[in-house]
Amino acid sequence: MVKLNKIYTRTGDDGTTGLVDGSRLPKHAARMDAIGAVDEANSALGLAAVACAGSDHAEALFRIQNDLFDLGADLATPAGEDEDFAPSEMVLRIVSAQVDWLEAAIDALNEGLEPLTSFVLPGGSEAAARLHIARAAVRRAERKMTAMAAVDATNPQALAYINRLSDYLFVLARVANDGGKGDVKWIPGANR
Repeated sequence: MVKLNKIYTRTGDDGTTGLVDGSRLPKHAARMDAIGAVDEANSALGLAAVACAGSDHAEALFRIQNDLFDLGADLATPAGEDEDFAPSEMVLRIVSAQVDWLEAAIDALNEGLEPLTSFVLPGGSEAAARLHIARAAVRRAERKMTAMAAVDATNPQALAYINRLSDYLFVLARVANDGGKGDVKWIPGANR
């Protein structure tokens, strides 16, 4: 369990930050950029959850926020030589069951939606707009994670999770827009 008695440590004053294994990296390293982007996405998700308060969707978003902390811990734990990314008592990793849960949630939400006939502009209801902001933040986190994966070994399940999450948020935004009836459709060239 995590116990934080003191919030500041002064150990990062030199521009580095510590990882789970005790190593230190510059705060601008690709790994730290990915961890920071996941944190930003989690914050955007918190705002979306507030807009969905009182619904089953809020509970799902809180579950996902917890998963995003797991993801941050996964990213903050560099892979050892020949790492298979299996979790252990001391190493937290995103696992296929977390990805599977998202896929099942996407399928369940999508069942009641009409097929899209156009791209959707971010907006509609306040909840949908906040979900679209969270979706865009998750896409940024995904880009940062794939940049990290280009230079450091990265858990494939972590990459799958972040990819599915943006899909989940897109579908949930449509649900929040009265099952897609309140979606704002893109009209190509409408203002020429």
